[in-house]
Amino acid sequence: MNAPSLSEAVLHGPAARVRVPRPWSAPRNREAAVPYADPYLAGVGIGLVLLAAYVLVGRGLGASGAFSSVVAAALNVAAPAHAAANDVHAAYLARGGLLRDWLVLEVAGITIGGFASAWLAGRFAFTVERGPSITARTRLLAAFGGGTLMGVGAKLARGCTSGQALTGGALLSVGSWIFIATTFAAAYLAAVPLRRLWR
Repeated sequence: MNAPSLSEAVLHGPAARVRVPRPWSAPRNREAAVPYADPYLAGVGIGLVLLAAYVLVGRGLGASGAFSSVVAAALNVAAPAHAAANDVHAAYLARGGLLRDWLVLEVAGITIGGFASAWLAGRFAFTVERGPSITARTRLLAAFGGGTLMGVGAKLARGCTSGQALTGGALLSVGSWIFIATTFAAAYLAAVPLRRLWR
């Protein structure tokens, strides 16, 4: 029997947790995977990372700004005159390129670190985490829609949960604390109708 393709395994697999065979290594036994970190210790760890970021590079944490930098760089390649005339894109371009942008390097490090952590913990697999009552396609559409809303919200709020909540909250910014309260309130309200995705 031929191994299923990525699209077949992700979008049409019958199991609630869909896996794609990994030809480069044998998957570990699920019971042998390293347990998840304690959430309170992980929170302390994030706080220490935030402190280290201020001490070492003089900047806080963020994420959405990295995507804005990538968009500005791509626009500068496709239409440099338009990018230069736009104040928003010009501000990102003034940083000197993607490899000189702290947020781009940070997000790249987060991505690499996430893959490394999953691999070392024995959890690395191409999967679609979902509840047993919905299809993988519905789960992916919900994730894409939610991510899009979060991206738009981050631009309107001038920051995401990293830049506004973590960094702004640590600086005791009133606007950031309002953002935190609003984010939690909206998340709890949205959890009620979206809970069925995990049942």
